[in-house]
Amino acid sequence: MGMSNTDQKHTTGYTDDHAKAGLETNFPAIETWRNQFQKYEILIDDPEFTSVCPKTGLPDFGVLKIRYMPREKCLELKSLKEYLFTYRNLGIFQENIVNQVLDDVVKATEPVWAEIVGDFRPRGGISTIVTARYPRTEEMR
Repeated sequence: MGMSNTDQKHTTGYTDDHAKAGLETNFPAIETWRNQFQKYEILIDDPEFTSVCPKTGLPDFGVLKIRYMPREKCLELKSLKEYLFTYRNLGIFQENIVNQVLDDVVKATEPVWAEIVGDFRPRGGISTIVTARYPRTEEMR
């Protein structure tokens, strides 16, 4: 008797351990400074973001963009750069990077809103763009 598509297991070789790799990392806190204005947007662009595929150990390259509207606190850029360096040798999925960065930016700044976009370079002919927004809702643009 043949297996239906829903009965088949994943055959990619990726495991649940690969899927959650890197998320147990103790990421450094991002420092902030006291905001002096209201109702404006900040865009931070990291054009040389790197991480590592948790399965193959090959490097992933991309552009990471952090957009947010500050309330009381703004991200301190040197501290943010040191935080982002944490990912350089870390085996972690691209989707998890974007969501982890969003959570850490929100934790540090408590913004009005925030958006993280990871635009990762092609590997094997396929590129990936991952977007995560705060507040988290089911609605995406």
